[in-house]
Amino acid sequence: MTRRPGRPPHPALRSLIRALPVTPATVLLILFLAGPIAYCVSIAFTDLQLTGQAEDSFVGLENFRTAFGDEAFRNAVWLTLVFTVVSALLGQNTLGLALAALMRRASKPVRTLVGGVVVTAWVLPEVVAGFLLYAFFRREGTLNAVLDWLGLPTQNWLYTLPILAVSFANVWRGTAFSMLVYSAALDEIPKEITEAAEVDGASGPRRLWHITLPMIRRSIGTNLMLITLQTLSVFGLIWVMTRGGPGGRSQTLPLFMYEEAFQKSMIGYGTAVALLLLVVGSLFSVVYLRLLRTEV
Repeated sequence: MTRRPGRPPHPALRSLIRALPVTPATVLLILFLAGPIAYCVSIAFTDLQLTGQAEDSFVGLENFRTAFGDEAFRNAVWLTLVFTVVSALLGQNTLGLALAALMRRASKPVRTLVGGVVVTAWVLPEVVAGFLLYAFFRREGTLNAVLDWLGLPTQNWLYTLPILAVSFANVWRGTAFSMLVYSAALDEIPKEITEAAEVDGASGPRRLWHITLPMIRRSIGTNLMLITLQTLSVFGLIWVMTRGGPGGRSQTLPLFMYEEAFQKSMIGYGTAVALLLLVVGSLFSVVYLRLLRTEV
C-alpha cells in the first residue's frame, strides 16, 4: 500500500517560513536605521531647538522655505556642487583612471611604490588628512616654502582659494578608491581586443575612447556614484582645514547644516537642510543608476 503524499504548505505559510531567517536583521534595520531616519524627517517639519525652548511645534514647510530664501544656504549648495564636481567627478575619477592605466605598464617596483603612497593617503583618518593638508596649504606651509625656493609668488591659499584647496585635499585623500576600482576593471578587459586594435593601427587615445571606456562603463558608473555620495558627506576634512571660511567661501552643505543645528541650536532647520542634502545625493544616484542600466 503506497503512502499518499502530504498536502503542501499554504503559499503564505511557505513565504513566512522563508522570511524567518532574515527577520532579526529586518528588525534591527527598522530599529537602528529606519527609526532614526523617520524621526529626523519628523524633526525637519518642526521648530525644535537645543536651548531656550520649552517644547517644539509643527511648522510645516517653513524650514524649507527659509532655506531656499537664505543666501548662505544657496551659497552652500553652489559650493557643494563645485566641491563635488572638482574633487570627485574630475579629480578622483580622472586621476584614478589615469593611475590605473599607467600602473598597468609600469614595472613592479614602481607599481608597489605608487600604490603604497596613494593607498596610504586613503586609509588615513579624515582629521589626520585634514591637518596634513592644512600644514601644506597654510601661509607658512610646505607649498609656499617650495614656491619661495623656486622664486615664484606665494599666497595664503586657505584664504584666497579655500574651496580649491579643500577640493585638492579630497582628491589627494580619495583617489586610491577610484584607482583600485579601475585597476580591477582594466584587468578584466581581454588582451586580445587591445592587441587587435594595436595591430589595426589604433592610437592610444582611440583605443581608450572606443575600446577601454565602453568596456568599463559599468565600473565608471559605479565608481562615480560611490565617490559622489562620499564627497557630498565630507565634513571633517573641510572643518579641520578652513571650518567653512573665510566668510563661508568653503562652507559646503554638511558644514552649513552643522552650524545651523549645533552652533545656532536650530535643530529643526538643520535637519531640513540635511534632508535637502539627501535629495541632492538621491538625484545623483538616479542619474548614475540610469547610466548603469543603459546597454553598451
